[in-house]
Amino acid sequence: MAFSLSTIRLLLVMAALSVAAVAAALVSQHVYDMQPCPWCILQRVIYLAIAALCLIGAVGSSVIIRRGVGALVLLLSLSGAASALYQDLVASKSTSCNLTFADKVISALGLDGAFPPLLQVTANCSDAAVSVLGVPYAYWSLALYVMLAAAAIKVATSKPRRRY
Repeated sequence: MAFSLSTIRLLLVMAALSVAAVAAALVSQHVYDMQPCPWCILQRVIYLAIAALCLIGAVGSSVIIRRGVGALVLLLSLSGAASALYQDLVASKSTSCNLTFADKVISALGLDGAFPPLLQVTANCSDAAVSVLGVPYAYWSLALYVMLAAAAIKVATSKPRRRY
C-alpha cells in the first residue's frame, strides 16, 4: 500500500510553509529590524522541526511513518499555537522574557549560540510585540500553526491507497 500523491504534496506544502515562515521572520529581523524575543525563536525552532518531519513523512513509504509524522506535526503545531498565544497575551505585556519557558528551552538545547543569525534572542518580549498590517505578528504565526494542525490531522488520518 502507498499513500496518495496528494498526501505527499500536502506534506511538502506543509514543509514549504514552515520554511517560509522562518524566512519571513528572518527578513523581518535582518531587513526591517524586528528583533526576536525567546518566544519568537522558540516558534522558529518549532517551524523548522515541523518542516523536517514533513520532509521525512514525504519520503517515507510506511503507513506508520506517515501517521507518526502527522501526529508529531499535530503536537508541534498545537505547541506552536500555544506559544504564539502566550507570546501575545502574556509575554508581550512583561518587561522581561528572562527565564521564561521559551528562554529555558532555547538555553537547554544550546540554540542560543548554535546559529546566531537564525536563533539568537536579541529583544525582550515587550519590544518584540509588533504588528504587521494591524495584526500582531504572533497571530500571523498562530494562524499558520492552526492551518498546519488541520493539515497534520489530514495526514495522520489519511488512508493508504491500495495497489492492485
